[in-house]
Amino acid sequence: MLIADGLVVFVKYACPTCTLIEALMREVAGRLPHFQVVSQDDPRFPAGVKDVVDDRELDLSWLNNIEATPTLIRFEKGREVERVAGWDRDGWRRLTGIADLGATLPAFRPG
Repeated sequence: MLIADGLVVFVKYACPTCTLIEALMREVAGRLPHFQVVSQDDPRFPAGVKDVVDDRELDLSWLNNIEATPTLIRFEKGREVERVAGWDRDGWRRLTGIADLGATLPAFRPG
């Protein structure tokens, strides 16, 4: 079950862009109360994030039309209002509200 209000990121360990932003996901999880990670291939990824949703069957990914990982989605009252596919520093900063997020990472990396 996904959270109704907040941010959900779909990731997988086998995705180089997802592993690039692993520390960033820990940071967001520590700073935002409504942040959920859905892992397509390893529920232990990302390390250090509590309560990662196991989506190895890809049911949630299919229901949410996930075509690439990472994909960050903002939900409000159970409805998607915006998404960013891949690592896009400006998009992630906009959705999270964290102005300095990913300062040491490249500006963009496709999923």
